[in-house]
Amino acid sequence: MTRHDVPTTTTVAVVGGGMSGLTAARELHRAGVDVLVLEAADRLGGRAMTETSALGSRVDLGGQWIGHDHRRITALAIELGATQFRMHTGSLPIMIDGPRRLRALAPSTLGALGILVGCEVGSRIADTRRWNATTVAAGLRRLPARIRRLLEVLAYVSSTADLDRYSIHAAAKTIRQQGGLRTMLSTAGGAQESLLVEGVGALIDGLAEELGARVRPGRRVTSIVSSCAGVTVHTTAGDIRAAKVIVTVPPPIAGRITYDPPLPPRRAALGSDTYMGSVYKGVAVFPRPFWRDRNNGEFLVLDKPGRAVFDTSSPGGPGHLCVLVGGPEARELDRLDAAGRRNAVLAALVRYVGPAVLEPASWHEKLWHLDENVGGGYVALVEPGTSDGILPMAYTPVGDIHWAGTETARDHAGYLEGAIESGLRVAREVIEALTGAQ
Repeated sequence: MTRHDVPTTTTVAVVGGGMSGLTAARELHRAGVDVLVLEAADRLGGRAMTETSALGSRVDLGGQWIGHDHRRITALAIELGATQFRMHTGSLPIMIDGPRRLRALAPSTLGALGILVGCEVGSRIADTRRWNATTVAAGLRRLPARIRRLLEVLAYVSSTADLDRYSIHAAAKTIRQQGGLRTMLSTAGGAQESLLVEGVGALIDGLAEELGARVRPGRRVTSIVSSCAGVTVHTTAGDIRAAKVIVTVPPPIAGRITYDPPLPPRRAALGSDTYMGSVYKGVAVFPRPFWRDRNNGEFLVLDKPGRAVFDTSSPGGPGHLCVLVGGPEARELDRLDAAGRRNAVLAALVRYVGPAVLEPASWHEKLWHLDENVGGGYVALVEPGTSDGILPMAYTPVGDIHWAGTETARDHAGYLEGAIESGLRVAREVIEALTGAQ
């Protein structure tokens, strides 16, 4: 027993206070099911995190984008009164390689485009299982240097994987599952089409507000014990007895929890054979999006750290430049302080937008791979040679333990949309199980 003499009792305990867990909890609550959300961190949101800038605008440091066909998160935003707007985007990002700007019709750019088209087609028609132990890094080593570097940066930013730990099979399956490379990498018409003025944090706050005291931050789950009488969830702040448990945290984080009896081997392997990607995100805020006077605000920078830059400014609002660095190059930024990281990721833009880019009104950043409660982003990745953890991941219940999280979504796994889908699905699943048990 923990330091609390009498365990709290609920019908359903939800492990994880991110988008998936809060969605599931709200659906259960609305269906009249008693529910508690247990979140290890002192904040809610999981892989979503929103701050307020020095100019009063809202800045998303985690998941933020709404794709052109992400209907569930669009509906939630409308319900909660959030304002959706389309990204300000050009036809192509400006590609920077040291002092040079790569032309769209340069041989290296066309070569990389040809390979991307081949990957797109191959992901749809080829059986890639024979490459389950062959890594993306090994495949890239065969290419000319500049083509290799361009594709490497795209892979880092889009997957956040260590490419020597990411199989060609897993990459191909992910491309297919997420609607193809054009959808994955595009703004207009793709997965990065729009944003919320109020930030995704407004959705998290809205879900949490409806649940009220049913949400318990600062409660790290250490073990889940199942018996014929139900489930006991041991946390750092007391025990919870429940009829059902829903685990929504990423599989590598769920793998830190002790289960009694132990999980079946294939279920347990989702925790041991997966890892979270490494990603750094920074957002520079300016009084206005001044770069539009000279260029659009989208860049792909090949200098280390390789990075992608997006104009995420809302209409009529301050200027926002969002920077993403993925994979091992994100971890290389750990050794710098905040000012050093800011200069490292913004300096290459001076030639194209002017020196004012180095003097934002406020700078916001998050090193997700250093967040012990999330482990990284954007999603859990499977180790080479294994395939059970390739998206979408299995979610078959284990006794009274049910599984959710964006990795389990059949539609848009890895996105906020997928997190909502999984929350809605697992709530229906648990309600049906509880009804059938009565």
